[in-house]
Amino acid sequence: MEKITFAGDGDETLDFYVLEETRINGVNYILVTESDDEESDADCYILKDVSKDGDADSVYEAVEDDTELEAVMRIFEELLEDTEIVK
Repeated sequence: MEKITFAGDGDETLDFYVLEETRINGVNYILVTESDDEESDADCYILKDVSKDGDADSVYEAVEDDTELEAVMRIFEELLEDTEIVK
């Protein structure tokens, strides 16, 4: 599982593990969790890439629109087969 680090406020960093990624209508989405234990229940987050062309680093933000979140959540459930994502 790939580990990525996000810059938080000030000097704070946040580590997440990428469970899955997909591209929908030209937008990249990642499903991440704070735990690297694939067998246990854990909180997960759906983030979308909001980077602009030419940005050196990817910029992600949480998906907040309920319709978008539901659609992307269903796709991640299909990709992960035996995994249920609960909002």
